[in-house]
Amino acid sequence: MKKIATIAVIGLLAGATFSFAGQKPSIGTIVSETSVSCGTKKQGKKESTDLMCQQYKMQSAGNEYLIRQQKAQNAEIIPPNTSIEYTMDKNKIKFKANGKKYEYLVVGTSTIGTAAN
Repeated sequence: MKKIATIAVIGLLAGATFSFAGQKPSIGTIVSETSVSCGTKKQGKKESTDLMCQQYKMQSAGNEYLIRQQKAQNAEIIPPNTSIEYTMDKNKIKFKANGKKYEYLVVGTSTIGTAAN
């Protein structure tokens, strides 16, 4: 019985080690940037202001993603043709660009097809 318990504990520890290893970052490129509406903010009883968020088109090997800021904020604009290292986690993308870390929402994805001659 002790042997089975010891083997089970070793198996759990080994599994935990691999699950915390994380994903390897992939390489992509920011292709374009646009500003999109992402809500409104009330300024008075009857007045409201549209909030704008940055939305980017990002390409990687074989895929294209539309990514958007999670909240309207005064973030710097990432210029087109910027190379990034990214990891995906469900509907979020975390990436590094120009030495800074970002976390955006994935709002669209498509496969990049190859043109047939």
